[in-house]
Amino acid sequence: METSAYVLRTHVWFETSKGNMVFGLGRVLLLQKVQEFGSLNKAAQAMNMSYRAAWGKIRSTEEEVGGPLLVREKGRRGFVLTDLGRELLDSYTAFQNEVEAFANEKALARFPWSVRPYQDSDRE
Repeated sequence: METSAYVLRTHVWFETSKGNMVFGLGRVLLLQKVQEFGSLNKAAQAMNMSYRAAWGKIRSTEEEVGGPLLVREKGRRGFVLTDLGRELLDSYTAFQNEVEAFANEKALARFPWSVRPYQDSDRE
């Protein structure tokens, strides 16, 4: 058995009782890219998805959470995150960090090898 630290990966998302995706890492990455580029089209391209797929994911989440995540930037063609979009992005990021810290702590206590979080991984 290899004795170097293993990287612990967690993936947490929210879905409806029928199994439809509401919010998770993919939506977070999409919102981060929109924030970075100011463009849903560029965000979609950066994530190797079509604009239509990206827009569908945003609309689906907006319908579930009851409000817009993005709005058109005044005087421009791009998008900016709404207060709700920023709140979901920030809340999920903090939540995911807490889940990973808890999972890391429990893995270190239960397994006979070193564990490190994904953020510390050389793969990132």
